[in-house]
Amino acid sequence: MNKPNAVPTPITDVEDLPLKGIRVLEFSQTVMGPCAGMLLGDMGAEVIKVEPVPTGDPTRDLRGFMSGIFATYNRNKRSIAIDCKSPEGKATIHKLVETSDVLLENFAPGTMDRLGCGWDELHAINPRLIYLTLKGFLSGPYENRAALDEVVQFMGGLAYMTGPVGRPLRAGAPVTDVTGALFGVYAVTAALFERQRTGRGKLIRSALFESVTFMMGAFMAGNAREGREMPPMPNREHSWPVYDTFETQDGKIVFVSVTSEKAWARFVGAFELPELTLGKDPRISNLSDLTLNRDWMLPLVAARMLTLTRDEIARRCEAIACGWANVSRPSDLTDDPHLNAGHMLDVNFQPHRGAKEPESVRQTRIPGIPLELDRRAIGLRQQPPLYGEHTDAVLRDLLGADKLAELKAKGVVKGRE
Repeated sequence: MNKPNAVPTPITDVEDLPLKGIRVLEFSQTVMGPCAGMLLGDMGAEVIKVEPVPTGDPTRDLRGFMSGIFATYNRNKRSIAIDCKSPEGKATIHKLVETSDVLLENFAPGTMDRLGCGWDELHAINPRLIYLTLKGFLSGPYENRAALDEVVQFMGGLAYMTGPVGRPLRAGAPVTDVTGALFGVYAVTAALFERQRTGRGKLIRSALFESVTFMMGAFMAGNAREGREMPPMPNREHSWPVYDTFETQDGKIVFVSVTSEKAWARFVGAFELPELTLGKDPRISNLSDLTLNRDWMLPLVAARMLTLTRDEIARRCEAIACGWANVSRPSDLTDDPHLNAGHMLDVNFQPHRGAKEPESVRQTRIPGIPLELDRRAIGLRQQPPLYGEHTDAVLRDLLGADKLAELKAKGVVKGRE
């Protein structure tokens, strides 16, 4: 048994992962679908990413803000390239379905039905198939409306709650895409468990809009309890005395949180603020009083922080178990000592593998799945696949070498020569 503080090597052998032996067909692009496939692949499933002929997943060559999404959400998968619009391509997919456990897709509503790969048709071929469809909306008037992560952040109240009054702002990450994927995978694993009892698959639907609505639940409840609209985050009414960023003596910014009376007693001692001891000033006898008197109390704390360096504030917070944080950029996480010690960053990851640029083998570190199994992180088993990299390996046994060669000659499938 591992010691509590031991950091063993990450799991890279599929034999040690819980979804070994589960085959997943993935029809998806952008974030939500690929993220769902990645989560299943990280847990040991054989994920076969089905990409269209002749160009593959269009997000492979995105630039700018979302240029890293293909590399991030397509590890631990194999890629096959098939023209699903052709009769022979559809027949090939149907044959793959016979030996698959899960199919997931996040195409526009109706696309899979038009391809002859909708739930009804595939369920008839393989009644054990679990079919996950990831969309913008679940059942209702919006069901066939186009949606993206940013669209539903505005629709679902997240943009309102993130920006200041009058300036709604999307979150700085595709949170609804990832949340929708998580809910979908959660349901898939439950359906796999149910299938052991019933022998039958299930149609599962997860969506962006309903996922962001779920995240707004606490604010909806707060509106009802308070009898008024909860203000957005930059204008929020605080629930704790200190839950703020402060400037430091060396020109940096640090976030500090103090959320209980016991923590407050330690905080005022460690930061030499005796005038803010509970009961010393008649206006602050408990935690609620401190919160109500932030207007004069917080400037005293801020002035004290300004006399200390960031590292000194961090040292004092650590000594009294007080929450604190640097204001980090995504690039800062690459060298984070905690993440690297715990194998939470996949080393030797190649985000440009297969791209057209000369730096196609440039390496970096990006986060692995944020879980431990028996106190072991889940490691990188396979780089994001090249387009059609595994077409031959997957289809040769399924179709036979002669049929595969015929389909390649017709342009129905494409491999890497």
